[in-house]
Amino acid sequence: MTKKLEDGSFLILLVAVSIGFGMMIMPFFSAIFWAAVLVILFSPLHRFLTSKLNQGPSVSALISLVASLLIVVIPVSLIVAMLGVELADLYQGIKSGDIPVQVWVDKLKSAIPVVQELAERFDIDLANINKQLSSAALAASKVFASQAVSVGQEYVNFLINFVLMLYLTFFFLRDGDSLIQLMIRALPLGDDRERHLLGKFAEVSRAVVKGNLVVATVQGALGGIIFGILGLPGAVLWGVVMVILSLLPAVGSALVWGPAAAFLLISGQYVSGIILVLFGIFVIGLVDNVLRPILVGRDTKMPDFMVLLSTLGGIGLFGLNGFVIGPILAALFLAFWQIFMDEFNPASDEDGAAELLITGDKKPTAAESDGAES
Repeated sequence: MTKKLEDGSFLILLVAVSIGFGMMIMPFFSAIFWAAVLVILFSPLHRFLTSKLNQGPSVSALISLVASLLIVVIPVSLIVAMLGVELADLYQGIKSGDIPVQVWVDKLKSAIPVVQELAERFDIDLANINKQLSSAALAASKVFASQAVSVGQEYVNFLINFVLMLYLTFFFLRDGDSLIQLMIRALPLGDDRERHLLGKFAEVSRAVVKGNLVVATVQGALGGIIFGILGLPGAVLWGVVMVILSLLPAVGSALVWGPAAAFLLISGQYVSGIILVLFGIFVIGLVDNVLRPILVGRDTKMPDFMVLLSTLGGIGLFGLNGFVIGPILAALFLAFWQIFMDEFNPASDEDGAAELLITGDKKPTAAESDGAES
């Protein structure tokens, strides 16, 4: 009786201390999460360097960290800086009249009369669109100025999380295998289950970042390049928008280049419009079909509806982090239920179609296995 009381008290305190520690580090969740993602992406490089250099895991971890900076962090920072410069140039061009927004809007109104009706519903004066845009930009700048202290605090928090992410990435790379073994030993789920779930976490994280993010980046880059070649303003801005939209399955970058091509055709720029349509369909559109199977692999791909729901739901719950967290949670959800079905309710020969619908990977039935063995 005393032993049970002691064990129960210890477990209660263990849970309480764990919850308290979790709440304490919650403000740094983004730094911890993205450090884990970077480790998953660059752990193959770390293992390769460790086996080849014979300099110990610390040197390999440092080289891998520098590689992550050169490949991921620095390019993203440069794109953000370019985006800020382009937004300022875009505003000045609209304000000075170098970008003929009013001419484009007038052509659009004459080609599609319903545009005027839609603008009136939202109290937009299309006859003075330049003035409307300038007023909106001025209002946005006032809001930004009024929140200057808050913005400064957010910037400081971002720098802290960024430095912490790099720090954690180094130690996760160096000590990752030991940490995984400790986690497997500590969790009371069964070692085989834990290895399966941790493997699924790493698999989906790598697939989402390496596949979806790379595909979205390539599509956005191609879109920005063709926008720049055709002389459309804000090429970097629209390229970044295409990157974001390309993260959403079944939506994609066509929501940017499609309306842009329609506008070019309506405004009489037929050659540019046709070029953009052809480029969007046969270059930007095919990137997903060519690159995604290579980078992600067909075996790790969830059903499209599950990817779409988990991505949208993840972004809604977790913000920008959600485009990775959402699919990971969906994959873990499927993995937990797959383990449950395999161990507590084994599949019959008639269950293959349902499993194929959910997981996209039909396991062989007992009859098929017997036939293969024979």
